[in-house]
Amino acid sequence: MLNNLRDAGYDVLALHHAAAILQHDMPGAIADLESVLIGLEIPIEEIVGGGGGEAPSTQRSRRRLTELGWIKSNVTVRKFVAFGEDERETQSLSHEIDHVKAFEDWVFALEIEWNNKDPFFDRDLESFKRLHAEGAISIGAIITRGQSLQQNLRQLLLDFANREGIDSLADLDPYNYAPTPRQRRMIEARAARDGFRQGWVDVFVSDKFGEATTHWRKLKDRVDRGVGNPCPLLLIGIPATVVKV
Repeated sequence: MLNNLRDAGYDVLALHHAAAILQHDMPGAIADLESVLIGLEIPIEEIVGGGGGEAPSTQRSRRRLTELGWIKSNVTVRKFVAFGEDERETQSLSHEIDHVKAFEDWVFALEIEWNNKDPFFDRDLESFKRLHAEGAISIGAIITRGQSLQQNLRQLLLDFANREGIDSLADLDPYNYAPTPRQRRMIEARAARDGFRQGWVDVFVSDKFGEATTHWRKLKDRVDRGVGNPCPLLLIGIPATVVKV
């Protein structure tokens, strides 16, 4: 299952019978995910110049998923209690899911967490758990930065800085990098000690892609603790090899 993604370096983890469900009941979901993710490329310039909005690579993946029928959906579960003819709503839960697609009687819910704060994982996994318990979804999935990408971000950015001869903040202007005053002070302090390129890379990664953001280890820590259980889950980590320097 999803061997093409594994061969391409992606982290893939299926939990709670998700592999059997995908193989036997939702092979179309596997084909869709592989068609979106195999061949994915992220120019390093997009990482350098990414502002506070959604990353261009994530936008491209979302558009492709939407083209394949994975639609953003607000899923509402309502519970009623009837006393004879008197029916009363006792509970209403609403969950917005980025991408939902039905495969005959099976429903797949998918979230992409490229670079959010890591509590978003708790939100996603708990939503999947509730929706699965109510019979609204069959499987939940999260795509995030993979282990190799998180571990190699500094080297990828340093390779970029060396390639482009980045020796000052002004050299980063063509890439739409706009650090805050606080970030500027941090970069200047680190550059005075380690040189500009290394100083900028260290501050950039720790400030923008640090441990408190969404990436593979943070996601795996949660499912290892049982968050989201017993909903069938598919976790996918984007590898370093998709980043092009």
